[in-house]
Amino acid sequence: MKISIISPNANHLQDMRKVLEARSHIVSLFEGGKSRMQWVVEKAAPELLLVDGMCCDPQELNLVEKLTLQHPAISVVLLCAMQTPEFLIHAMRAGVREVLPSPADTAALEAAVERIAQKMAGTQARAPGQVVAFMPCKGGSGATFLATNIAHQLSKERSVLLVDLNLQFGDALSYVSDLRPTSTMADVARDIGRLDASLLAASVAKVSPTFSILPAPEDISRAMDVKADHVDAILHVAQGMYDFVLFDLGPRIDTLAIRVLDRADRIFPVLQPSLPHIRNVTRLMHVFKSLGYQPGKVELLVNRSAGGGEIGLSDMRRSLVGATLTVVPDGGKDVDASINRGVPLAEMARGSALARKLADIAHTLSPRQEAEPGFIGRLFRRA
Repeated sequence: MKISIISPNANHLQDMRKVLEARSHIVSLFEGGKSRMQWVVEKAAPELLLVDGMCCDPQELNLVEKLTLQHPAISVVLLCAMQTPEFLIHAMRAGVREVLPSPADTAALEAAVERIAQKMAGTQARAPGQVVAFMPCKGGSGATFLATNIAHQLSKERSVLLVDLNLQFGDALSYVSDLRPTSTMADVARDIGRLDASLLAASVAKVSPTFSILPAPEDISRAMDVKADHVDAILHVAQGMYDFVLFDLGPRIDTLAIRVLDRADRIFPVLQPSLPHIRNVTRLMHVFKSLGYQPGKVELLVNRSAGGGEIGLSDMRRSLVGATLTVVPDGGKDVDASINRGVPLAEMARGSALARKLADIAHTLSPRQEAEPGFIGRLFRRA
């Protein structure tokens, strides 16, 4: 690959040259600062531009954004001595592929350049991640609790992204973490024209190395910023990055929900054993039939977290003839504690019947394989 490096530090230039030329890259060096970027691009026509010496001032990224807009085929990597989450987000929105520490760590530099080279060569083809949708049949069904905790169980073996598409009142992140989001669905929608793997990775909240959440907007008024086409674009990128993409939907059928449901491999409507829930899920199943969804795509989760009632499982089976029902046992106080503390249930009550059931559901989505080749490599590649 043809690489140009700009740095105000001559030693940094030589060190990076040695690393990259040892990997058979063609390297040209330019001593100076970010103001030379345009000149270097016009003179050397690189495939990859490394710019050393950036600081954490987002205003410095204006020159970078101008460059990436004019030369979209050139990959830009910044090297920054100090980094903040806000700077990383702004950098990705400016079209930067990666941000590395300065001076460059040899292993990190080699890995970043190799990722970019592979992407340019189109060698990162892989089976797209599975899409799973959770949808409450009525408010208070417990769909968000089940979605987030099943996602957590899946992330023990696979890489998982959960997208909170309950845009007005979504709070999925708070169920499993005390993180404060630096970006939301609305922010990604605003920059949808720049969306790629780097921007999506910078926009999500990382609950763990293999479990990320793209939160709903914190400002309810911004929910209208998200369109169905945005969902398509996010899903297209996410399926190339994660083994599973889960959606926590709101309790209504609209264009956004239908766009997800159409693309979903599995749909889990969540209900409780009550007459209003049964009425709603009956209507929902009629909608699914009219949309042409096969019965095997839909599995009802009967969430008994609110306790028992007059309506039993046999009554529900009679009312929902032909539907696949999976009963989720009552979690009692463990569920309340998990939600209130923002900690996954499996980390608080691993041996509970509910935690075991959630693990079983995750296992049906992603059966364990004793000798699956390449899992560790995929894990680090997608985390």
